[in-house]
Amino acid sequence: MTRTGLLGGSFNPAHQGHRRISRHVLDALALDEMWWLVSPGNPLKEKAGMAPLPARYASALRASRGLPIRTTAIERELGSPFTYDTLLALTRRYPKRRFVWVMGADNLAQFHRWKDWRKIAALVPIAVVARPGYGGAARAARAMGWLRRTVRPAAGARDWTKWRPPALVLLQLPLDPTSATGIRAATPHWHQSTLYSLKPQALRDGVTRRPIL
Repeated sequence: MTRTGLLGGSFNPAHQGHRRISRHVLDALALDEMWWLVSPGNPLKEKAGMAPLPARYASALRASRGLPIRTTAIERELGSPFTYDTLLALTRRYPKRRFVWVMGADNLAQFHRWKDWRKIAALVPIAVVARPGYGGAARAARAMGWLRRTVRPAAGARDWTKWRPPALVLLQLPLDPTSATGIRAATPHWHQSTLYSLKPQALRDGVTRRPIL
């Protein structure tokens, strides 16, 4: 089994915070690789200010360079913006992989708003990464009322493949203040940079190998 971490998001844009988190998670969970799932659209985020998918995908490729990370827009192919549907499809399509869902403490604070969140927790283990300013909100999260009994010790995080979901581990990794919101505030037209204006046909999905159009 290939131990694979899944980090989903808009990546609008991807940045060094994503890279640092992933590098630490790769080690903390003893992963073989991570997949960055560049979402075609997040149901919980406003569409205004969302850069085109090819630009966001290109930023993820750039930010993940040199690490065992595959950048993918497979959610668009699967046809659903909802995480549970994505996870269900991936576990069926790739039976030789063991997946763990990776998310920040900011997402745990609103996890109860996700469609079928209990089904997500029952399908794959979840690793929650500390985020600046969200420690209290994560511990007091509405979803934690149901998930608290499933929390596993961080000292045993490398044994996550032995856990039967629902299973949650809280990873206290070095905090990184970098945020996509801050980058957009400073550079609202970041996606027009030549760094991210590659021709879509030149971009290929890191998992399916199909062009990103």
